[in-house]
This record gives sequence, C-alpha cells and structure tokens, in this order.
Amino acid sequence: MLGEIVKVTVDRPMGSYHPEYRDMYYPINYGYIEGIIAPDGEEQDVYILGVNEAVSEFTGKVIAVIHRLDDVEDKWVAAPEGTAFTEEEIRTLTYFQEQYYKSEIIM
Repeated sequence: MLGEIVKVTVDRPMGSYHPEYRDMYYPINYGYIEGIIAPDGEEQDVYILGVNEAVSEFTGKVIAVIHRLDDVEDKWVAAPEGTAFTEEEIRTLTYFQEQYYKSEIIM
C-alpha cells in the first residue's frame, strides 16, 4: 500500500469531533477507503496530512502506515503527491488519536 494512490472518503473532517468521544477534536482530515476492509471489519482508516481545510473526499498517496502494536488495525497516512513528512511530523500530527496506542510508523 505504501506509494499507492488512494481515494479517501472523509467522515471526520478537520475541525470536527469524534461521534462517540466528544472531547476528541480532529485537527486533520480523517476518513476511510471504500472497499478495503481492515482487520477490525470496517473499511481502512486513513489520516490525511498536507490539506489545510476541511474536505469531504481526497485523492493522494499513502506515505506511511501506523502499525498499532496493541490494536487489531493499522492506520494509513496519505498526503498530496509530492508532499513529504518526517516520522516525527506524522507522529505529532496524529498524536490526538494515536496517543492511546503503542505504535510504530512504517514509511
């Protein structure tokens, strides 16, 4: 999946709150890839970096995978083609949600 171009349906746009955990604010766009089923039985979740406004869909390149060591699913990280982020930048930008998990970032 690394390097693949994917279309993401955004169900939690930048500036929104988690539907169940009302104190979890989304500082970045977050969504899923229709038709790709993750190990949790839901469609594959994706963090979108490098887009500074709320969007409803996004097409970009998978630049990293956040492999959760204490959860059944990984999170993919996508960004506009030609955009690069360091491991530290990815960790910082996804901390709002990833702080609750032990993980490694695969790039």
